[in-house]
Formats: sequence, structure tokens, C-alpha cells
Amino acid sequence: MRHLPCWFCKDIQSDYFMTNDTICAISTAPGIGGVAVIRVSGKESIAICSKLFHPHKKGKDLSCQKAYTLSYGAIIHGKETVDDVVAALFRSPHSFTGEDTVELTCHGSLYIQQRILELLLAHGCRMARPGEFTQRAFMNGKMDLSQAEAVADLIASTSEGQHRLAMNQMKGGFSKELKNLRKQLLEITSLMELELDFADHEELEFADRSELKKLASQIENAMLHLAHSFKAGNAIKNGIPVAIIGKTNAGKSTLLNRLLNEDKAIVSAIHGTTRDVIEDTTLIKGQLFRFIDTAGIRNTTDAIENLGIERTFQKIEQSSIVLWMIDAVDALQQIKEIGNDIFHRCKNKQLIIVLNKVDLIETQLDLKHLIPTNMPIIYISAKEGKNVEELQRKLTEATQITPTQQGDIIVSNVRHFEALNHALDSIHRVQDGLENNLSGDFISQDLRECIFHLSNIVGEVTTDQVLGNIFSHFCVGK
Repeated sequence: MRHLPCWFCKDIQSDYFMTNDTICAISTAPGIGGVAVIRVSGKESIAICSKLFHPHKKGKDLSCQKAYTLSYGAIIHGKETVDDVVAALFRSPHSFTGEDTVELTCHGSLYIQQRILELLLAHGCRMARPGEFTQRAFMNGKMDLSQAEAVADLIASTSEGQHRLAMNQMKGGFSKELKNLRKQLLEITSLMELELDFADHEELEFADRSELKKLASQIENAMLHLAHSFKAGNAIKNGIPVAIIGKTNAGKSTLLNRLLNEDKAIVSAIHGTTRDVIEDTTLIKGQLFRFIDTAGIRNTTDAIENLGIERTFQKIEQSSIVLWMIDAVDALQQIKEIGNDIFHRCKNKQLIIVLNKVDLIETQLDLKHLIPTNMPIIYISAKEGKNVEELQRKLTEATQITPTQQGDIIVSNVRHFEALNHALDSIHRVQDGLENNLSGDFISQDLRECIFHLSNIVGEVTTDQVLGNIFSHFCVGK
């Protein structure tokens, strides 16, 4: 018999999740800037800020102001005027954290920022932990856990794709899908458990097994769709992996440096210079790509170089797109030597043939009779930068992120992906139980496990250890 893991309801708060005190932190990026924002949240936030904030216009005390108002004044302590500031007021529950909140916008001097923080701490605030403002938003029901995690993803986003994913999740697109799945599962569970309550009456059957099989199949398909989207989501979030492969001295490292606009890899005329994998990311037309420069493929007795070549083959497996760099001067021979092996290893990949060093040949080679039909060929000079833009365009076309996928729900969080896989295991056991006419109590147990794993994604059931780990990776002030 499987048992559900222990969890605590988020209404039961440990010391780590204590929300009775008032917290403060600098919410803008660290360092000197034109302005800085200091956020204060908690029951006493307005009262504490009122002791320090003196409005330039009479009758504009913070305690008397309506929510969503800005007040201009100064932070004054005794005879010391620290700075002129703008105070933004948000009243509970209509704030980001669900608590009374004041945001003080001051000049970006490091001294001014630290002095205001010192005064706030002296008047009863404490420093916020990393992610504590978002944590309070979660604890106060302003967002679920998956939305809270999307806040961190939004802050960290560096590409259009990452931004789009984070915004969709933060707005609750993923949460709505999970809510619908949990609702359907609860319907099945309630029917199964109603039968258990009337187990003495064998003639009573509240749950039509054929209908339950159909519903379980629909739920399985929905979860499979979400789980399968993780490959695309992970690529968008961490960069679409592109392996640059080929024989030694084909220009792989030169192309990597050209794509990254920096000298990341050592370039040499000596064969076998690159012996290990070199990786880095760059943006191309709003999409993040993770380029992987690999060791050159050739027959060698060098043990270290052979290890690098083996890693090359591993990186092909891990990549979504493969760029096969071929030296144009010796193209026909290279394709004949390793072509069949490359085509076999890349049969499930987006393979692009990149014919390099075209500045060294007089006429364009016709290679179509040596490669599979419709396989793209780009003729470039990595050293001179010729046709590199055409290669970048072909890369964006090969990402396979269609408009339908862009508007769809895509899973990009590893924790969510793992929970979905656990939920799928549970629903598969439900299907097996229904198919084999198992007792309703066994099926009900598996249904509850499935609900548990889906609920774990949005934080309806979780542990303080999990929450602490999630929010500890946030920046201070958010």
C-alpha cells in the first residue's frame, strides 16, 4: 500500500514563514543609480514610515492617505534630513503582498539607501529575506506557488521567449489548466469513495467504469501534453542547445566566436586544439541559443582527444539542433568519410550542414547527391563573417517553436515537470486498476496521489523545506 507524503497546509506557519512582523529591503538593483526603491511591508509599515516621512504639503500624512496614492516629502530623523522621497501607499489586501505596503523612492546614493534602511530597522522593521515579499504574496493567497516561481523567472528573463513563458505562467495560465485537472480528478475520487461508503450494498454503483476510463484517459492526455512541452520550455528557458560538430580544423571554434561576438574558444591551425566541450549562450532575434563547440571528429590515438570526441557524440544526443561544419576545400572527402555516421546520429535532430571557408574555393559545390533530400546547406566564411546572418536566420527557423506553441501552455520548471511525471504514474495506475476491476479503495488511493502531485505544483500541499528552497533563490527585495 502506498502512502501519501506528509505535508503541511500553508495556513499552518512555521517560524520561517512568520508574517506578523514588518519587513523592509531595497527592491532595485544593488549599486548607485538615478533612483532606488525601498519596499516596506507588514502590519506596521504605514505607522513606521509615517514616523520618518514628512510630507511637503500639510494634511498629506501617510496614515491619512488613500491606497494607490503618491506623496512627496522627506525622510527626516531628528534634525537630519536624509533625502527627498516619493512614498507610494498600498493598503491590505490590495497590494502585491496582500499586506499594508509602502514603497519609498529616493535618490540612488548608496549612503541614502543604507541610511533609510537603518532608520526603518531602528523603528521596528527587520530586513527581508530573499524572496520574502513574494513568499508573503503566496502565503496571503495573492498567487499560487507556480505563479510565485514565475516572478523569479520574469526577473531573470533575458529573451522574448523567456519573458513570454514567465508572463503566461504568472498570469495563471498553467494554474488554470491544473485546476481543471484537479477538479476532474476530484469528481472521480468522490464517486469512488461514495461507493466505498455503501460497500455493503453491492447493487449500488455510483461510478460508471466505462465513463471513468474515458475521463482518466482524457486526464492522462492533458498531463502528457504538459509534460511533453517541457522539452521546448526548458530550451526556451535555458537556451536552445545547438551542437557545432565536424572534423578537426573545420572552423567550429571560429564560428562559435563569431556567433558569440567574443573569443570564447581558442582558434588554431593545429588539428585537435579543442579537446573538451565549450558552451555559451547568446540571443538571436529574441531567442536564447546555447551553442556547444565540440572536439573535432577524427581517428586518433590520443586518449584525451578520444574522450573529447566521445563527449561530442553525447552532446549530439542532448542537442535540439546540430550544425555540421565542413571544410569546403575538402567537403566531398569529409562527407564520404563520416557522413553516414553523422546522418544516423542526427536522424531525430534538426541537422544543418554548414559549408565553411567558401572564400577559399572558386565555385560553389553541389552536394545534394551526397546528403538526404531537403537538408539545409549554408555556405559561409566564419573567419570573414560571410553569410553568418543567413545561418542565424536558419537557426531561428529550426527552433520548431510554432505560433500555436507560443500561445500554448508550456512547462519550463523542473519541479513542475517532475511532479507531472509522478502524477502520470498515478493516473496510469488508476487506468490499470479500472481495466482490471480492482477494488475502489486501491483506485481511490492512486487518484488521491495524482491530486497530491498536481496540488504540490501550485503549493496547495507542500513543506516548509520546499518553500524555503524556492524562495531562497529569489533576489532580496522581491
